[in-house]
Amino acid sequence: MTNYTLKMKKITLLALGFFLVLGNLMGTSQEKTESISNKKTFEGLKFRSVGPAFMSGRLSDIAIDPINENVWYAAVSSGGLWKTSNAGTTWK
Repeated sequence: MTNYTLKMKKITLLALGFFLVLGNLMGTSQEKTESISNKKTFEGLKFRSVGPAFMSGRLSDIAIDPINENVWYAAVSSGGLWKTSNAGTTWK
């Protein structure tokens, strides 16, 4: 082998080693973060009235049938009562 070939092999091996080490360092440098969907994230949130829910006005109350959770009743501030039998997809 010539001197030039030996130098090129050394440089190639050195570069390969450098990139392998750099790749390992970059792969392990990420810290694990806590999931955002834990109990503490949402503990300060409370249900509140945020304004009109239907064209007829604000929602005063909502009740869900304890036997069939797909049946909901919604009382509207203007005096109307809405019912859904499919968990809110359609209302009558």
